[in-house]
Amino acid sequence: MNPSTPGLPVHDQLPEFTQTHVHQVGDTIQPSHPLSSPFPPSPNPSQWINPFFLFGHKRRLKENEIHSVLPKDCSQHLGEELQGYWKQEVDRAEENGEKPSLKKAIIKCYWKSCLLSSIFIFFEECTMVLLPLLLGKMISYFENPKGSNALHDAYICAAVLSACVLLWAILHHLNFNHLQRVGMRLRVATSHMIYHRAFHLSNLALRKTTTGQIVNLLSNDVKRFDQVTTFLHYLWVGPLQAIAVTALLYMEIGISCLAGMAILIILLVLQSCFGKLFSSLRSKTTALTDDRIKTMSEVITGIRTIKMYAWEKSFVELITTLRRDEISKILKSSYLRGMNLAIFFAASKIMIFITFIIAVVLNNRITVSQVFLVVMLFETVRFTGTLYFPMAIEKVSEAVVSINRIKDFLLLEEIPLHDHQLLPSDGETIVDVQDLTAFWDKESGTPALKGLSFTVRPGELLAVVGPVGAGKSSLLSALLGELSLIQGNVNVHGRIAYVSQQPWVFPGTVRSNILFGKKYEEDRYKEVIKACALEKNLQNLKERDQTVIGDGGTPLSEGQKARISLARAVYQDADIYLLDDPLSAVDVEVSRHLFEQCICQALKDKVTILVTHQLQYLKAASKILQLENGEMVEKGPYTEFLKSRIDSDSLSKKTEEPEPSSKSPDQPQESFTQSMKDAAPEDHDTEDILVKLPLEDYSKGQVGCKTYKNYFTAGTHWSIIIFLILVNIAAQVNKDIYFALCPQFGIYILFVLYMGFPGGNEMKTIDLNWYLVVYSVMFLYFRFKCIYHPFGITRSLVLFYILVRSSQILHNKMVESILRSLVVFFDRNSIGRILNRFCKDIGLMDDLLPLTFQDLIQTFLLVIGVVIVMVAMIPWTVIPLALLGLIFFLLQLYFLNTSGDVKRLECASDIFPLSIFSPGTPTIQAYKAKQKFQKLFETCQDLHSESWLMLLTMSQCFAMCLDVVCAILVIGVAFGALILKESWTPGQIGLVLSLTLTLMRMFQWCVRQSTEVNMMMSAERVIEYTELEKEEPWELDFRPPAYWPDNGMIAFNNVNFKYSPDGPLVLKDLTVSTKPKEKVCIVGKTGAGKSTISIDKNLTTSIGLHDLRKKMSVVPQEPVLFIGTMKKNLDPFKEHKEEDLWNALEEVQLKETIQGLPGKMDTELAESGSNLSVGQRQLLCLARAILRKSRILIMDEATSNVDPRTDELIQKIIHGTLVQCTVLTITNRLSSVVDSNRIMVLDSGKLEEYDKPHILMHNKNSLLYKMAQQLGETEAAALAQRAKEVKPLHFILIGAQHICNTSAIKGHPANLRV
Repeated sequence: MNPSTPGLPVHDQLPEFTQTHVHQVGDTIQPSHPLSSPFPPSPNPSQWINPFFLFGHKRRLKENEIHSVLPKDCSQHLGEELQGYWKQEVDRAEENGEKPSLKKAIIKCYWKSCLLSSIFIFFEECTMVLLPLLLGKMISYFENPKGSNALHDAYICAAVLSACVLLWAILHHLNFNHLQRVGMRLRVATSHMIYHRAFHLSNLALRKTTTGQIVNLLSNDVKRFDQVTTFLHYLWVGPLQAIAVTALLYMEIGISCLAGMAILIILLVLQSCFGKLFSSLRSKTTALTDDRIKTMSEVITGIRTIKMYAWEKSFVELITTLRRDEISKILKSSYLRGMNLAIFFAASKIMIFITFIIAVVLNNRITVSQVFLVVMLFETVRFTGTLYFPMAIEKVSEAVVSINRIKDFLLLEEIPLHDHQLLPSDGETIVDVQDLTAFWDKESGTPALKGLSFTVRPGELLAVVGPVGAGKSSLLSALLGELSLIQGNVNVHGRIAYVSQQPWVFPGTVRSNILFGKKYEEDRYKEVIKACALEKNLQNLKERDQTVIGDGGTPLSEGQKARISLARAVYQDADIYLLDDPLSAVDVEVSRHLFEQCICQALKDKVTILVTHQLQYLKAASKILQLENGEMVEKGPYTEFLKSRIDSDSLSKKTEEPEPSSKSPDQPQESFTQSMKDAAPEDHDTEDILVKLPLEDYSKGQVGCKTYKNYFTAGTHWSIIIFLILVNIAAQVNKDIYFALCPQFGIYILFVLYMGFPGGNEMKTIDLNWYLVVYSVMFLYFRFKCIYHPFGITRSLVLFYILVRSSQILHNKMVESILRSLVVFFDRNSIGRILNRFCKDIGLMDDLLPLTFQDLIQTFLLVIGVVIVMVAMIPWTVIPLALLGLIFFLLQLYFLNTSGDVKRLECASDIFPLSIFSPGTPTIQAYKAKQKFQKLFETCQDLHSESWLMLLTMSQCFAMCLDVVCAILVIGVAFGALILKESWTPGQIGLVLSLTLTLMRMFQWCVRQSTEVNMMMSAERVIEYTELEKEEPWELDFRPPAYWPDNGMIAFNNVNFKYSPDGPLVLKDLTVSTKPKEKVCIVGKTGAGKSTISIDKNLTTSIGLHDLRKKMSVVPQEPVLFIGTMKKNLDPFKEHKEEDLWNALEEVQLKETIQGLPGKMDTELAESGSNLSVGQRQLLCLARAILRKSRILIMDEATSNVDPRTDELIQKIIHGTLVQCTVLTITNRLSSVVDSNRIMVLDSGKLEEYDKPHILMHNKNSLLYKMAQQLGETEAAALAQRAKEVKPLHFILIGAQHICNTSAIKGHPANLRV
């Protein structure tokens, strides 16, 4: 008995062959593909796809019910295959001194697949050319039915015609399916290469690109390959078919055919010029799209800062402006597409008109069979020459632009591989640096490190200290191989574990973040958790260590993220530990625990290099290295530093304590070290990293009418839409019914009357000149109306304009909706998921949806016109046509429900973890985990490919059914005409047969295009984001006066606060108030809820959020900077004078640093300010806050990454420059605490203490007193003495990180007065 598919009821199981093999993907089980079975059911997909159609009518399909991809379609296989050809091309280009060509690598990789498809398409088009010849032969029988073998030959022609129709359907779908798969494979392979390259970029290269550009490459550029392969072959098929058709026409009607083909050549040249315009517009559009996505990425990343500073309107305006520029280019491309479509629908009529006019003028006598043969040949070449050929030019032009953009990204500078000797620890573990001089950017001319020399061996702890920007983090980066060395040697022997200054976690469980690919060992895991002080924190989490962490580390505090990063490093049991200030984000008690239990005990036998500003721990270090401006100021043991005059006062004050205990009171050192040593993992002791990327919620079935209404009316009013529909109908009636829709009808009237009616011994002739004049006047009249009349080409351009404008307006609404949404929305949705709406979905709405709707409308009206003419000529054809329409309608219903679910799954699964870029890359590289994260991306790609390929297979089955039904209709009409030959004239036979062949191509295309509006799901997803839950209004009727708040007094009365409606309370019954201009400090244990003070409309009922937020300045715990100049980051919207900017920089001790830069204030900052140290970023954010000159300043760990001396200077600024402000300071540095007027101590969200510093410091039962004792008795006594000397007027809060996360306060009794 076969195992059941998860999620399917017993009676709804997949067929038996789909249950034979299953494999694990993440935490879901996918049914294996039927064709991967040793005994595949059948190459015909309808046998194994039908159950899915049935399921779609009963319930919604789930992601774990989609078949897995075949091995040849796996991301790893495809990516490595193309990567190999690209490497060969790069090597070849280097040898020849050329630039490598990604196009050549792609051609070498996929030429065999393209050759196979070229064979399919050659025979497919040969079949299409053969059909008019067979049609002409059949009509010639009706012209002369009395030949000896005429009837026999006619039946043979009908049989061959029927076979060709079926053969065309088979070849067409084989070719289409094959080309779509080739495009998918190229897309997956290039995506694999882009992701792979992102892990190997040097820091300098990372500053030349952005997350937004990478997202655009992965979302929009690679999607061009899905489209280009479908039309690629028509670049040679179009001209070749035109030559073949010209030859056939010449044999039939002589030289007059050249006039019509001359028109085709002119149109081909014109459309080739359009192709160049497409290429130019595409290049400009992608650059603008990069800017827009880059800005959106920064907005999403820095959303808290943007809300705190009330910058939402300004950023909405900025993004709207970028979108407006982008839309101007997209509209031009859309107008060119409209011109191409107009040429397609008009081309054959013009060619036929010119050809027959010339033929008649030259007195060429043409039979009825020749008339329809010529018409059908022109119809055939019309599709290839004026539709597919220009589409091929357009798609190839766009694909070439995308290929060049991808090539430029792949050629960005790699991390240098040979500057360092990163050797395994098969011998002596050591870090040896001799005369090191290194640059971040060689072009700058300023080395990041200069002349450094030191050696660290196992069991030694090297403490690296120095002021902000001294080069401490650069030193660790140099050891990781990320800096370019120009002098000296760096030898690193051993496996490295690295803890970054800004703690990095990825989307997944807490446990998976700690294990980081290592196998779970319970005892070892518990010891690591205990050493890193995570036991209590995990107990407070609802799901313990199975709690899922979102992008940015939600719901963890910075201190918790820092400890998880440290636990990850300790669990790796590496040889060398590079710790970049991991103690700055935690309180003093936890800091002491981490230093004693983790650094001094767990890592006792390791090579440990610790960057720190916690000078109280320096006495325990084996060596101390002091840096300043990238140079070594002092090096040696602690005793030598005390003798030195360099900063000796600061060191002596901080370190006059006994060396930290070598044993933990909770757990002996020997036990922990021994277990760590015994549990040292081997190379095989690894497993996959589990990243949680849950699929988003999505609707079931077809897109609702409301979505269509919102989409169409976004660009214009309903009345305009109705008017446009009427215009289309009127235009079709004018253009098609009378003449252009079926040129056969006009030709039939003219030439059959001219040549005479068959059916008697006499031929009745009509005056040629009279009919020629009538025919020409009709043609010119209707051509003039179609081209210049508003009912003509203008309707196409108007439709494109309306739909592109709808895309623009919905985009702008989505931007505003997202910036108005609750902060919790960004915690629950990853950056990749949100950017996917702005990149992929908006891209589809810009390019494909308008074209699809235009094509659908034109084809639908064309089909209606054909049906009307057929019924008018032969009334009884209404019966098979009605039956055909009913069958198509039922097939469409059968297909749409399930395909809608699969399309939604495809949209929802097309995401990738973006949080690894930039902030996570150094950690991943240090842990040699690049291959594991590459495999993660491959899994994400395979999940998307599963849905994509399922949708392709469903579409193929649906189209095959449509073509079979149409083929049956053609066969029935062909043989029916022979059976009823006595009642039909040659003209009627020719007309009906030609229209039936046209209908076969158009009818099924029309129905397929109606199903292609599954792309409307992109519009549905965008509209969904325009209706997000909003925070409270930005402005209310009551506007506070400009001088408010004049005193800065704050009062919290019985405040309860939670981040989300379903989350726990993080502030409980808080009742507290501050005096005007007071400086208050909030302290507490890490994760105690101290970062949850909020000011919200519910608490200030008469004030809008913007009015409230503009009156305060916030310096967040995690510094947020934007790409652009230093000046732009300080004053994004040019509200201050340059003199004020320099004054603010001087107050935060950055003026000299900025003046030393080549560009000074115009120096460009990289993404997230990565070309500055973390401390410098914090100071820059502080300068930004000081510029606002608000009466309320909130500093959330704003100086956690700066050295103590800089911190002291900043505290003086708070007492001096900001003396008129109420300052709420959140800090873990108790040296900052004692300078405040009062201190608020929080624990588990409750107010435990609130009093003056000297009172709390002398109360031995006080929590603050106990925290101070963790620093040592001398330091605690010094702090108590300083507390007595504090002047009144200072208020410090420790932990107000989310002071402006106001929207999370709902439904709780609270009253806040400001």
